[in-house]
Amino acid sequence: MKKFLCTIFGHQYTISKRITSYLKSYTCVDCNDRMAVETTDNSRTLTPELVRINQTLEQVYLKRHIAARQHRQY
Repeated sequence: MKKFLCTIFGHQYTISKRITSYLKSYTCVDCNDRMAVETTDNSRTLTPELVRINQTLEQVYLKRHIAARQHRQY
């Protein structure tokens, strides 16, 4: 039923996760459809492969920014 509502009225996406400063993951409030949007407004439906890629990208992004903060403290 919820998928039916989304096909008629469209999805109501909310940000579910900020992967990097330029890449965010969105989830539909009604049907739990997931997608990722880049700053260039390229949207992609999240497949299991893209979820793994985003997790790796998030880990690299966090490690890089934590290392940069620690370097600035010295």
